[in-house]
Amino acid sequence: MLFLHICFNKSEFSKKGEENIIYDTDERAVRIAEYLTEHNSTVRKAALVFGVSKSTVHKDVTTRLKYINRPLYERTARLMETNKNERHLRGGMATKLKYLALKENTENNS
Repeated sequence: MLFLHICFNKSEFSKKGEENIIYDTDERAVRIAEYLTEHNSTVRKAALVFGVSKSTVHKDVTTRLKYINRPLYERTARLMETNKNERHLRGGMATKLKYLALKENTENNS
């Protein structure tokens, strides 16, 4: 049985309406990490900005970046750890705001 492996240059392909997507994974990993550290951002926010999934952001900054730019990886890893430790606080605040808004809407409709 013969298997044929075809390699394509990822920069040749683009999805309709997504001209700003970065197809070089190493470049994308560095840009995402720089964005995360400069804006003290979350994985979810970076995924929205770069038009990729949260899984892709996480894979880029935890796996790929380690071998591309070690100092940037270490800064990003510290930020990711901080975000991980604070996520329950963010979730609690989001829930609190949700129910305060629901209460306010209920009072205004009464």
